[in-house]
Amino acid sequence: MSAVLVVNSGSSSIKYQLVEMTDESVLASGLIERIGESSGHSRHTTPSGEWEKDVPVPDHDAGFRVMIDAFEAHGPSFDEHPLVAVGHRVVHGGKRFFEATVVDHLVEINIEDLSDLAPLHNPANLSGIRAARKTFPDVPQVAVFDTAFHQTLPPAAYTYAIDKSLADANRVRRYGFHGTSYKYVSGATAEYLGRPVDELKLIVLHLGNGASACAIDGGRSVETSMGMTPLEGLVMGTRSGDIDPAVLFHLHRKTDASFSELDGLLNKRSGLLGLAGRSDMRDVIAGADSGEAEAQLAFDVYTHRIRGYVGEYLAQLGSVDAIVFTAGVGENSAPVRAAALAGLAGLGIEVDPARNEERSRQARTISPEGARVAVLVVPTDEELEIARQSLAAVSA
Repeated sequence: MSAVLVVNSGSSSIKYQLVEMTDESVLASGLIERIGESSGHSRHTTPSGEWEKDVPVPDHDAGFRVMIDAFEAHGPSFDEHPLVAVGHRVVHGGKRFFEATVVDHLVEINIEDLSDLAPLHNPANLSGIRAARKTFPDVPQVAVFDTAFHQTLPPAAYTYAIDKSLADANRVRRYGFHGTSYKYVSGATAEYLGRPVDELKLIVLHLGNGASACAIDGGRSVETSMGMTPLEGLVMGTRSGDIDPAVLFHLHRKTDASFSELDGLLNKRSGLLGLAGRSDMRDVIAGADSGEAEAQLAFDVYTHRIRGYVGEYLAQLGSVDAIVFTAGVGENSAPVRAAALAGLAGLGIEVDPARNEERSRQARTISPEGARVAVLVVPTDEELEIARQSLAAVSA
C-alpha cells in the first residue's frame, strides 16, 4: 500500500489530507489554523471520529509537529500507510512549471523567485514545503502548481496588449489559476460522458469564493478568465474581477488612495462583499429573496458576468459539448446555475428546472433530455488530483 499526504499551506494555516492511493480513499484530513497567533487550533478527522484541540502553533514547523501528534494520537498510522510522497499545492509556477515537480533546492529557489507574482501565497506554500522536508526527510516532496494546467494557453490568449519588452522584463502575462481543479473536472466529465477527454470541448465554471472560467479543448486549457493574478475575470466573493484599469487612476486622483489601499479594495472589499455587504452567495440570495435591492444587483452582476464569459468561450471554441459547474457555488447553487445560462436556448444551452433543483454529491446532468449542449454539475476534488499528480511525479 502507498499513501500521499496532500498539504495546502497558507500564511496562517495548514490543511492536510491523507489519501490511500490503492483505492483513492481519504484516510484522514485536518486543519491547523491561527499559526503565529497566541493560541492555535487544530482539527483532525478520520472515518471513526473528529478531534479538536487548542495548541500553540508559532510557525509552520510547529504546525507539522501538531499534525504528526494528531496522527500518532488518533491514526491512521504511517507504518500501515507508508508515505510515497507529500504533495503540496503551490499557487504560482509562472511559465517555468508545466507539471507536478519533485522538489529539490533549485525548485525551492524558483518558487521563492516567483513570490512577487503571488506574494500572499507562494511564501506560505514554500514554508509548508520546507517544514514538510524537515518532518519527512526521506519522503519525496512534490509541488503541484495551480498555474500548470494553463501552460497550454496560446500566445493570443495569454498576452496583454502592453509594451512587449516591459511585459517580458516583468513577467506580465495571463497565467490562470484553479488549474488543479480544471484538470480533475475535465477528466471526471469525460468519464461521466463516457468519451475520451481529447474529443471534448468544455466550458468549465469553477465558482467558489474565488471564481474563474476555463475553455478546455481536448483536455487542454485554451482560454481562462483569471490573469496574471486571481483578480481578473468573474465577480467573486471579495474580488472585483474585470474592471477598467482607469478606475484605479481615477480613485487615486479623487481620494488620494495609495496603491496598497486600492489593491486591498479590489481584492478584499469588492465583489459580492462590495456590492451587497456579504461575500457568501447563500447570504446574497437570501437577501435578494427578501427584497434587498443591493443583494439582487450583486446576484445579477455575478451571473451576468458568467453568461458573458460563456458566450466568449463558445466563440473561441467554435462549438461546445458540455458546460460544467463545479466548486462550492457551482455545485450547490441552483439559482446561480439557472440565471447564469438564462437566455441561451438559441445556442442549444438550457437548464432543466427540476433537474437543476436536485441535490447530489455525484456528477449529474441538469440540461433537458436531448439538449444540444450538455449542462453538468461535476464536483471537484483538488486534493485527489494533487495526490494523483504527486504519485505520477515520483513514479516517473
